[in-house]
Amino acid sequence: MEALNGLKVIELGQFVAGPFAAKTLADFGADVIKVESAGAGDGLRKWRIVQDGTSLWWEIQSRNKRSVCLDLKSPEGRDVILELAKEADVVIENFKPGTLEKWGLGWEVLHEINPKLVMLRISGFGQTGPYKDKPGFGVLGESMGGLRYITGEPGRVPVRTGISIGDTLASMHGVMGLMFALHHVNVHGGDGQVVDVALYESVFNVMESTLTEYTSAGVVRERSGSALPGIVPTNAYLCKDDQYVLIAGNGDSIFQRLMTEMGRQDLADDPELKHNDGRSRQVERIDAAIQEWAETMTCDEVIERLDAVSVPVGKTYTIADIVADPQYQARDMILDTTTSTGKPMKTPGIVPKMSATPGRVKYPAPTLGQHTDDLKQTGWPKRSD
Repeated sequence: MEALNGLKVIELGQFVAGPFAAKTLADFGADVIKVESAGAGDGLRKWRIVQDGTSLWWEIQSRNKRSVCLDLKSPEGRDVILELAKEADVVIENFKPGTLEKWGLGWEVLHEINPKLVMLRISGFGQTGPYKDKPGFGVLGESMGGLRYITGEPGRVPVRTGISIGDTLASMHGVMGLMFALHHVNVHGGDGQVVDVALYESVFNVMESTLTEYTSAGVVRERSGSALPGIVPTNAYLCKDDQYVLIAGNGDSIFQRLMTEMGRQDLADDPELKHNDGRSRQVERIDAAIQEWAETMTCDEVIERLDAVSVPVGKTYTIADIVADPQYQARDMILDTTTSTGKPMKTPGIVPKMSATPGRVKYPAPTLGQHTDDLKQTGWPKRSD
């Protein structure tokens, strides 16, 4: 049995943030009904690589869910949601603030019919404040949260991470909030509440010491390429086979082992480099020494030597490297699944690993409206594992 077996979730979201949160709950046993509009459904169904009419991204994002088609703008669709909400534990939505209120499905309405219901609301700027009515996607959350400014090479245009990291960070914060709220309901006997997650705040929450460095020391963290300013050494170094190796020798004892393995006892014994603050003042000297050493070997040779002396090291993985890696395979992070049409497909494994109640993939992503008839016949649809 999964940890969230029996938890009933209504997903009213679309694209990434809300649906990723619901997918996370579904992976651990929650019964998720995904509500889509008839016709095209969730726009994610057509994002990026499409095969047989359906996005490959959709197959991952919507596993373990059921799809019902409803027109939430209509009285009929509204009535169905209100009926489902009487039995639900969680509602997830990521529309622009005020949208559900306009359709008669706002928090006050849902809370009145089910006081124990918890509602996760993910939006660009939150449910309050002067920006609440502005449309907001992950890219804006990453920018306003401060991540974009510090990502990229010095003096170059700020870059994105290559994935929708702002959306997924908001989703993870949303799942955390849901667990806190459900604990309050189930353990403390409290009422349900709104979990209000803003994209920009979720990004800002992982920005480490940037705020305090600015307000206390006047330091604005800048783009630094592959290095992490103030933590030395940790960088990417080019090897002779034109691959980059990542070396994190920033612990004091680790730095000693790294320099010794490199044959640079002069650096290992330098009292000014004994601790990180001293090394930070000589980052160029240290990085140059490591680069000179790394470029004499292949990436695999560097990894083999540093693994032998317990220095954190690794290559810059492509997705092909990930699929072939034995660590991923050993921890079931590459799963062999099938689509709803029976087509074999590899999908990412489930995180985190639970010793007693692990998550699992029980059902493939649904076709559009696949469970609508079940809903009409039985109310909250029943299904056996």
